[in-house]
Formats: sequence, C-alpha cells, structure tokens
Amino acid sequence: MPIGYLASAALLAWCTACAVAPRPSPSLAGWLSFAFGFTINELPHVGAYWLIAATALAFSEGDVSGFVGWLAFGLSGLAMAGLALCAVRSTRAASVIDRALDDGLGVGWRNALDPQTSAGLRPTFSLGLVSFLPLRARSGEVIREADIAYGDAGPSNTLDVYVHRTRPADGPALVHLHGGALQTGRKNRDGLALIYRLASQGWMCVSANYRLAPTATFPDHLIDAKKVIAWVRTHGAKYGADPSVLVVAGASSGAQLASLAALTPNDPLYQPGFESADTSVTAAVALYGLYGSRSVPGLDGSDLSPTLPVSHVRPDAPPFFVSHGDLDTLTRVEGARDFVEALRAVSRSPVVYAEMPGAQHAFDRFRSVRCDNLVIGVEHFAAWLRSSVGTLPT
Repeated sequence: MPIGYLASAALLAWCTACAVAPRPSPSLAGWLSFAFGFTINELPHVGAYWLIAATALAFSEGDVSGFVGWLAFGLSGLAMAGLALCAVRSTRAASVIDRALDDGLGVGWRNALDPQTSAGLRPTFSLGLVSFLPLRARSGEVIREADIAYGDAGPSNTLDVYVHRTRPADGPALVHLHGGALQTGRKNRDGLALIYRLASQGWMCVSANYRLAPTATFPDHLIDAKKVIAWVRTHGAKYGADPSVLVVAGASSGAQLASLAALTPNDPLYQPGFESADTSVTAAVALYGLYGSRSVPGLDGSDLSPTLPVSHVRPDAPPFFVSHGDLDTLTRVEGARDFVEALRAVSRSPVVYAEMPGAQHAFDRFRSVRCDNLVIGVEHFAAWLRSSVGTLPT
C-alpha cells in the first residue's frame, strides 16, 4: 500500500486548505491555520515540486492502483488546485502595490524621483531566486557588522549594521525591528530581503534586538527602539549614513513599535535618560502590525491604550507605508484599515496602504513573489522619500 504517497498528499492537502481558507482569529484554529498554511501560501511552487515528485515516484513504482493509491492521487489533484490558487493570488501583489503608491503619493510620484536614485530601482521581482532559492536573502555586495551594543541590557540591546562593501558616504538609514509579539524573535530573522536590498543601494541598515516580555513591559520595548534611532543619529556617520533620511520599519510587533516610535518623536516619557536625543524619523514602514482601532471597540483587544499606535495619530506624523494581508489570522486586517483611516484623517503626510490579496501573517519571511514585490514597493517608496526630503510637510 502506498502509505508514504498518501501521507504526503494528505499533508499537502491539509496545508493547502489552511492557506486557501484560513480560520479567523482569535482562536486556536487561527493559529493552526497560520502554522500549517503560511509557508505553502508564500511558496506554493515548493509544494507543487514535492507533489509532482511524489506522484511521479508513485506512478513509477506502480503504487497508483487500488483505493489508497487513487485516494492519494485525488488528494494530490485537490492540493495542486489549491496551490495554483495561492500562486495566482500572490501575482496580484504587484498591481496592488503600484495602485497603493499612486493612491498614497499621487499618480505623478515617479516624476519626482531623482534620476540617479531612480536608475537603481528594480522593475520586476527576481524569478530565479523566488523559484529556486526562496530562503536566500543575502547579497555579496553587503557586509554585516554584528552584535554592536546600543544599551546596557546585554544581548537584548545589540544591533547589526548592514552596509555596501564600498561604504558610500551620505546614504540614508533604515532601522528595522523584528516581530514576535514582544515576547520572542531576534534581529537576524525578519526583514532580511528588504535590509539587503536597501543596503545594496547604499543605505545603512540596522536590525536591532530589544527587551522582551515577560522581563520587560511597556514602554521598555519602545524605549529600546528609540535608543536605536538615537544610536544611528550619533554613530551613523561612521558607516556612511546621513540620517536626514532615517526610516523606521518593522513587522508584526516590530511594526507596532516602529509606528509608535514614528508617532512619538522626542517624547521624554519614552526617552528616560536620553531626553535630549533626536528620535524623530523621516518615515515609517509597518507590515502586518497590531495598531488598535478607534471605530470598532475591542478590535484586537484595543482600548486606545498608549501601547497602540492608533492612540498617537497626529497631524505632523511622518509618511507611512503600511501593508497587511487580507487573510491574516494573527493580527486582523480590520485593525490596519482602521489605523490607516485614522492616520489619513489627521496627518499632513502621505499614507500608502497596500492590502495584500490572499496574504497571511509573516508574508515577507521568504523570497516569494509577494515578498519580492513588497520589497520593490518599499524600495520605490524609499526612493520617493530620498527625492522629496526638504519638501515633506512638518
């Protein structure tokens, strides 16, 4: 009996079902949908490679016969149909991001780009890497200096710096904060595709650890994020950075912290001991974060507490690039929509919002079609920032 083929087909069919139709959160089913489905959702072609190989082997050994064999073959067919749907949905990311940039920055934003900056932009995603090397984010053009202390909390207050090998002068700076529900995570796990891409274009990119629960509580995490921003302003020149363009970015809880940092510049309440440091930023990039909600009481546990970015929206907020998956089972998309609406209602700066069709939480974890198009979108947003410095509202 082809038990191995049946097990492979059943597992792929289950994971594909979790990707195609995840259960809503908050619930155990929502967590299971994420755990079993998000990898297949981003890398459906990898699942297809596995199914094709397993099916070819089963046919070559004569295992596709009898009830069990044909049951496995039928499950494989259903899984392949689901994988195809995941692949089609991911291809919509490019048009969604283009439309979001036009809506947020204005249809003529490309005309404002500096020619030198515009020349280095990618027009399309990297098909070869997405198809065969989805775990590869590193670039030979970029070097990393790791585990630099920025505070006195040991490994929790360390950061990595990514710069181009040529160390170009006067480049912009990016601070990236990892996700993990403020309880787990590390600086060299999240956002690597974006970090390496911008560093290869001459950016100084910083990815930082920060104190985590349960030993740390709010606002400890935000204080650490601000310490990182202050560190870049003080030490960035050593790595070729000109922090006249300093972007703070993050994913999941890192997006929550990045948004909070962007919306509370130079607030002494969150800068104990370094109150005079400049912690303002030029812009924020927030991916699938928890923001809270003003229009839907109780959404995502929101009570308009100071821990949530929606509580801090302000007219002088910097430009924002926000992206969220419409099938996110861990941080609901309604929270992102409401945050963007609240921000647009009062901010004088552009707000770009790209809602990814079919995307789960952590959709930038792999070099997928969706992730690569997202990186291109942020790259274009960053190019607009570099070209617009000095004209942004204050």
